[in-house]
Amino acid sequence: MKTRSTQQLVPHTVDGKTRMVPINVDAPAPPRDWDHIVLNGVTTIAAVVLTASVVWSTASIGDLLARAVIEPAAYGAAVVFDLAWIACMAVEWLARYDEDRAALPRKAGNVALLVAMLAIGAHGKVSGFWEVGIVGALVSGLAKGLWTVVLRHQTPPLDERTRAWIRAELADAGASLSLIPVRRKVQRAQAQVDAERIALGAGSDRGSANPDRSGDSADDSDAEILQLHPNAPTTKDAVRIAWDSGIRDDAEAARYVAKVTGKAPSPDTVARYMRLLRNGVAS
Repeated sequence: MKTRSTQQLVPHTVDGKTRMVPINVDAPAPPRDWDHIVLNGVTTIAAVVLTASVVWSTASIGDLLARAVIEPAAYGAAVVFDLAWIACMAVEWLARYDEDRAALPRKAGNVALLVAMLAIGAHGKVSGFWEVGIVGALVSGLAKGLWTVVLRHQTPPLDERTRAWIRAELADAGASLSLIPVRRKVQRAQAQVDAERIALGAGSDRGSANPDRSGDSADDSDAEILQLHPNAPTTKDAVRIAWDSGIRDDAEAARYVAKVTGKAPSPDTVARYMRLLRNGVAS
């Protein structure tokens, strides 16, 4: 029996403390998975055929287009013909669990392949070798057909109820994902509304203030106590509102904070809060 060295966790106690430590042990080697080996071989062959198809079609279509434009532009456009149906085939593979969504990239891929084959055939006709054009066009068709077989083999068969369940799950996930930009837009708009409301409220309070405090009594026990305004924003809150409103300049943010809070903030403090917001670490 073939064996292979592998690691296994075993308990080991030192000074009364037990830990799981790895040790090397010889374990029976599993039998070869020939199905997987064959699938890897077929996938490698399909990749080689696809590469050859892209090279051939690019050279053929590029030579055809080079009769009218410069070669770099001609060959750059020629590679698009194969890349189009290859990209459609990749999207079809990504949608393999939803037959309805996979139908569109499959049809688009077939159309792109047909266009590429016609272009290769046209090159053969223009060059005077129509047989070469037909055979060259079949190279792209064989590459597409081989990859279709490989991808179909790896696509798990699903019944209609399972497909419906998957579509419902994707719909729920898509709904949650679509709400992210909506919430951001609502929060941005709400921040602007709050900033405007606070600014107007702060201006009203300053207009009604009594700066000379002539009505205060010298014997008033509360004369030296700083009056608290629970609704007034802090410098940090004002910087956050300015940031949510789209202000990114430190000096402009400082002017906004002074307008909202009614006092000139420390430029260093405003710059520090703005730097934290730029780095995404402010709470």
